[in-house]
Amino acid sequence: MCLAIPGKITEIYQKNALQMAKIDFGGVAKEICLEFVPEAKLGDYALVHAGFVISLMNETEAEESIQLIQEVSRFDNEVS
Repeated sequence: MCLAIPGKITEIYQKNALQMAKIDFGGVAKEICLEFVPEAKLGDYALVHAGFVISLMNETEAEESIQLIQEVSRFDNEVS
């Protein structure tokens, strides 16, 4: 199963001729490639899979996705 995680773009820069970003995932920042979404801008919410932003989303969609992921995680912990 593949899972894409939402995060907020906090920095955009070039690295090795690629458009890259620092994306905040609830306090954890990761370097992510923006090449698939060149229209991305600072403050946007992005859906990230395997080190790449695969789409942009609004803040409400991002928050709803994060809540669902947290619910699944809690359920998994209860079952295990």
